[in-house]
Amino acid sequence: MASQRVFQLGLRRAGVPSLTKVHTAGRMVQRRLAATQHVPEAEGQQILAKQRLNRPNSPHLSIYRPQITWYASSLNRITGIVLSGGLYVFGLAYLAAPTLGWHLETQSLVAAVASWPVIAKVAAKMAVSFPFVFHSLNGVRHLSWDVGLGFKNITVMQTGWAVVGLSVAGSLYLSLFA
Repeated sequence: MASQRVFQLGLRRAGVPSLTKVHTAGRMVQRRLAATQHVPEAEGQQILAKQRLNRPNSPHLSIYRPQITWYASSLNRITGIVLSGGLYVFGLAYLAAPTLGWHLETQSLVAAVASWPVIAKVAAKMAVSFPFVFHSLNGVRHLSWDVGLGFKNITVMQTGWAVVGLSVAGSLYLSLFA
């Protein structure tokens, strides 16, 4: 709308007569050249659906090559949601446990986990440690960006892959040896 207005003002200043404006007594009056008609609601919805099919889609996902920054940013948000959501769910369950008769005290949880097979313990530790380690390391990476460090393309890619590698190594260490 603004570009159309600028164009019309430019034409007016250049002295080109406008096709959609009629000058009457020194005033400009807008004239509508398009014919309108009343359309029933159902037919209007069909016209709108046909127009939507002809609209172009944004090509942002189909023309760009995926980069480590996309994946790291998405995974950072997902791990933050998983960690905070898990904390809230466990906190609410811990508060509701006495009322509901659940046993979520430390001794009960330790005894329950001790009875699990080793593979289940390692998997549970991985499920908790990977989001924590990745979110922590990527948070440090973002803090370095906040102070203006590491904005070159090669540095961004190197630090992104370093965060992924260190997250896998750190979560494996925490899952297997801690």
